[in-house]
Amino acid sequence: MSDFWLYLKLGLTHVLNWQAYDHIVFLIVLVAAYNFSNWKRIFILVSLFTIGHTASLLLANYSVVTVSSKWIEFLIPVTILVAAMYNLFTSGKINRSEKVGLFYVITVFFGLIHGFGFATYYKMITGGNEILPLFEFALGIEFAQLIIVTIVLISSFIFQSIFRFNKRDWVLVVSSIVIGVVIPMLQNNWVF
Repeated sequence: MSDFWLYLKLGLTHVLNWQAYDHIVFLIVLVAAYNFSNWKRIFILVSLFTIGHTASLLLANYSVVTVSSKWIEFLIPVTILVAAMYNLFTSGKINRSEKVGLFYVITVFFGLIHGFGFATYYKMITGGNEILPLFEFALGIEFAQLIIVTIVLISSFIFQSIFRFNKRDWVLVVSSIVIGVVIPMLQNNWVF
């Protein structure tokens, strides 16, 4: 049972680590356009991201796929930038909800990329090919993601209800801030 808590805690701290804030920034931009009434869609998005993240950890842990860490460190901020740009271009548009299926697929793909970013460290800490720790770790990631999402939704509620931001402005401001945060990440990890 103590191993369960160890890997659960590792998953929690992986996401809730301010020094490795890419995961947090991605979650912020992923759910910026939603509110509490969209909880089912948010839960699906976050779970799909976790599934992609876990799948890439599995693939890397069992050496099925190896990806250059240099490329992954570059692609992680690219995924964040793409999600933020998507928000900018679709904010306030009615047809945004029509492309949900595509957004789900993209979210799984982004989860794969983010998972490969952590695969080397995960392989080092587990030291073996056991699958149960991976799922315990994924559960910790899911809990941490739900914490971040809840904070974003509460912030969204406060800014839209108390400070009277309209939803479109909220999404534009949050996405623009995320773009400002991710540009230095791109510069630091540029591969070309």
